[in-house]
Order: sequence, then structure tokens, then C-alpha cells
Amino acid sequence: MRILLARHGETPWNAEGRYQGQIDIPLSPIGESQAAALGVRLADVNLTRAVASPLSRARRTAELALGEARLPMLTLDPDLQEIAHGEWEGLLASEIDDKDPARLRAWREEPETVLMPGGESLRQVLDRSWQGLARAAEGLGDGDTLLVVAHDAVNRVILCRILGLPLSKLWSFRQAPTTLNLLEGPDVDHLEIVRLNDCAHHTPFFGEAVHRAL
Repeated sequence: MRILLARHGETPWNAEGRYQGQIDIPLSPIGESQAAALGVRLADVNLTRAVASPLSRARRTAELALGEARLPMLTLDPDLQEIAHGEWEGLLASEIDDKDPARLRAWREEPETVLMPGGESLRQVLDRSWQGLARAAEGLGDGDTLLVVAHDAVNRVILCRILGLPLSKLWSFRQAPTTLNLLEGPDVDHLEIVRLNDCAHHTPFFGEAVHRAL
């Protein structure tokens, strides 16, 4: 089976560098354009199933990626929601640095050690998102293709597990808006990463796609 693991398009808070977590922030006009470009790229891909986080930025990205004719295949799974940033949600990194500098430094340098204040740890996100991925892929065969539209932290922890990387390496690769990661294997426990952070549908080869809230 093949899994196309995508991230949602840009939101206004992404552009500002705000931590959004599970606050339901919609796509920006740029994010809508990125998702539409993803739809063009996937137009000729034979998709078997599509699952997205219920947060509107991921759901809308999935809708535009699928196009009207394929919308009925879309289902939503709350286990694919972004990490809960708790008290950090809605804040700029500079504002967090003023009130919680030690934890922000740990988040950047030792992310696996951080329990978000009033939120989640990366291990908790991995446990629930992996369950969501496994449910989405259940019953798929060799010729089937699944589209999953989720979030930055969700994608990163899933990719770390597939790569055999500790969660301490979370920041060692990027996940651009509406990026595609192509995973292939007989089941979710035996996946290989074929493409990583492929955003050629909207970003030049040497284009920057930096997550300003890190």
C-alpha cells in the first residue's frame, strides 16, 4: 500500500509565528492556494481512501486536495489533530520566551522531554496519531493509496517512528505547508519513506519553508 502523508496549508498564525495547536485556525488565502495546488498534483492519482484531522485547516486542505468528485471518501479522525500546546496556544515564540523560557529552550533542544503546559507530550501525540494512521490504513492492499492530511508535529512523530529516529530528532527535517511524504509497505508497521517533505507543487527546489513558531 501507499500512504500520502500531507500537512495542511498555511494559516495566518503560521505566517505570524504563533503556536496554534488545537485552536481551530482556518487556512489563509496562501494556504488555500497551496491546497489547491496539491489538488492539481493529485488529480490523476487513484486514491482509495482519505482521512484528515477534523481541525478546519487540515479538513479544508483535504477537501481541496481531493476535489469535489472525491469528497465523499473523506473521513475525519480526532487522533490526527495537532499537538495540544495548552497555555502556549495563540502566543508568539517571543511571548513564550518571556513567560516560559526554560521550557521553550527545551522544546527547541530536547523536545522529547517537554510536556506542554496544559497540553501534551510528543509521546502522547505519537501514541494517538499512530493509532489513527493504523485505523486509516486498515484493510488496504498492495494497489491501494491512502491520503492522510494532518499537522506538523503529528507528521514529524509518525515519520520519526518509521525512520527509527528518537523523538529528540524531531527537528532534523522539515514539514512544509501541504507537503507530501510518500510511504510504502505491506502494513503500517513495515513502511518505508519514499519521498520526504515534497512540496514541489508550490515551492521552488531551493525555496524556504521554515516553521517560524519553532
